[in-house]
Amino acid sequence: MPNLLTTASQVMCPHGGQATLTTSNTKVTAGGSPVLLETDIHVIAGCPFTIGPKYSPCVRIEWSMGASMSTIDGVKPLTQSSMGRCIGAEGAPQGMAMVVQTQLKASAT
Repeated sequence: MPNLLTTASQVMCPHGGQATLTTSNTKVTAGGSPVLLETDIHVIAGCPFTIGPKYSPCVRIEWSMGASMSTIDGVKPLTQSSMGRCIGAEGAPQGMAMVVQTQLKASAT
């Protein structure tokens, strides 16, 4: 299984904004931190992106392509290869999330 994303992982927007990683998962951990789910939406802070003179920061990440061989309460966990779309304040996609750090092994609680 590819490396899992957890609340201790580091994820950024393509412009350098930092994602705050939270999850509704309370059952499965990796490295002591809860594993993120495909249904989780993460807030981004500190994105400097502008379109011309207009400030247009990424504000959230929406995920797809969770793990194909496992689920947590029927929802796919996120892995290093999951696709995170960074969305701007006006709802437009502004690039793909960059996974900087992950966890390897999972355990159920």
